[in-house]
Amino acid sequence: MQRVDELDLYHLNWDEPSFAADPYTEFDKAREKHPWLAKTDTGYAIFSLQAIRDLMGNDDNLRPSFDGIAEIMECKGSPWGRFCEEQMIALPEREHRVLRDTFAAKFTPRYANNLRPIMRETMERLLSEWVPRERIDFEEFSSYYPVAVTAQMVGAPLDVIPGLRQSMEVMGLAFSMDKTLVPQLDKAFLHMDGFAQDLVATRRANPSESDATDLLDIILDAADDGGISDRQLFDMLIFLFVAGYDTSKNVLTYMMHLMTDHPDIYERCADDLDYCRKVVEETLRMFNPSSAFRFTSEDITYRDVLIPAGTMLFFNLNVSGRDPQAFDDADSFNPDRQIDPARRHVAFGLGKHMCLGQFIARAQLQEGIHLIAQHMKQPHEAGEKGWRPFPGVWGIKGLPIEFTPA
Repeated sequence: MQRVDELDLYHLNWDEPSFAADPYTEFDKAREKHPWLAKTDTGYAIFSLQAIRDLMGNDDNLRPSFDGIAEIMECKGSPWGRFCEEQMIALPEREHRVLRDTFAAKFTPRYANNLRPIMRETMERLLSEWVPRERIDFEEFSSYYPVAVTAQMVGAPLDVIPGLRQSMEVMGLAFSMDKTLVPQLDKAFLHMDGFAQDLVATRRANPSESDATDLLDIILDAADDGGISDRQLFDMLIFLFVAGYDTSKNVLTYMMHLMTDHPDIYERCADDLDYCRKVVEETLRMFNPSSAFRFTSEDITYRDVLIPAGTMLFFNLNVSGRDPQAFDDADSFNPDRQIDPARRHVAFGLGKHMCLGQFIARAQLQEGIHLIAQHMKQPHEAGEKGWRPFPGVWGIKGLPIEFTPA
């Protein structure tokens, strides 16, 4: 048995801009030195699908490491730094359980399916505005979709969407470990915080008169019943928007990137909503924006490697779907691929912090690509695309495309 700090591991320089454009080559090099571990400047990366499943799936000896992120970013005590350390996923066990149970009871496949008319209406509205342009930045277009859906889930007015989108664009860079971003993160957080406080105050002053309660009513009732403070309530609403924004937007953007190389698959998406489900799952295998950060809360021994308590671990969910030990021909996009359930992608995480919004995200992506394929015919990339920082909320930054309006 060896301690993790005694191993000869490949060092991932993921602060380099070139890393974000092609992380897979670097992880292939890491795999040549060790099957599931690599070093970074601030901890250790775990990139094997099986190792992620084994370690994250049994997370009793791990804890969310947002305090460690705040320390790396040197922002403890700032508005965003406080939110980073106290957001829903980092709450003490009792408060986390109350809020998670609230969301778990609501965020079911049935609830997600009930939201599909809102998703379709939102996407149709966006398409009517953007399709006549014939050349667009698809990433910018797709960014308005998840924020508009979430706003309607909590009864927020649609005129708040541009400001929320702008703030969430900044907050999406939060985990890129760039200390210079802290002033912008503070400003973005304070804008989101003001929105959350106004939303709650308005609803409390004017309770919903309809028999049908929306998600905000349910959250307010759960907060009152569970003794959740207003500060935790506001943070939860912010978390709801932020957590649902980049995943849907970045995955939808990457999906369009894939579609420009697979016109036959894209055309089938226009005709077959059920087939879109397969396309979404295969896209999530090939790409997702997330890395999960954890501290070991006690010593862990895994595959004869001792990982001491207090070690920062980065679970690279975002590249695990390209693991050649888990998937045959892992770099090929094949929606009809047969997947062993024990080797499914982990785009939404594992364990007690698994993403509760996964059913909503899946439904949004299915409805989105189905309608987009009906209205944007023969899309092709029409310029250079950029990349968001790795290992933060990674993805394409700017995707110029041209298409023929239906």
